[in-house]
Amino acid sequence: MPESTITSKGLTTLARRVRECLSLQPGDRLRYFIDGGTVRFAVVRPVGHLFGTLQFDGPPVTLDEMGGAIAETAGGRIRR
Repeated sequence: MPESTITSKGLTTLARRVRECLSLQPGDRLRYFIDGGTVRFAVVRPVGHLFGTLQFDGPPVTLDEMGGAIAETAGGRIRR
């Protein structure tokens, strides 16, 4: 299990194995979640990182059609 040491300034280095597993690069940001004695972290990615992850090959739809589909899927819980 990878581990690291904290310096006198409170800094630490993530083990290479951890950085590689998460595809971390210099300058990447991490967000920490503290729960009792456990700390978890997640990589903070800019929203632009999601560009191109969803594909739609169908015909274009209007905003009204999208709203109707969302309302239908939500079982009428969304009011337009």
